Amino acid sequence: MSVGVLILFAVVGAVICAKARVAAGAVVFSLVALVLFVATPAGQGLPAAISSFLSTVDHSTTPALTHEAPAEAGAVG
Repeated sequence: MSVGVLILFAVVGAVICAKARVAAGAVVFSLVALVLFVATPAGQGLPAAISSFLSTVDHSTTPALTHEAPAEAGAVG
């Protein structure tokens, strides 16, 4: 059985659990689908993309949270 079919079954299982209001089952099926997706060549870049996104958010929000001016702030020209 291919990984794509397993991912599809995991997503369908998550939807069924969500419709039946079984939150734990939906979370487990979603995590299985995510792990299977990351194991595929198409999903191998996902952890790096998430890390880059979170790093960008961290760098942009830290000055606001610490009440410091960003290092790039200054007069233009």
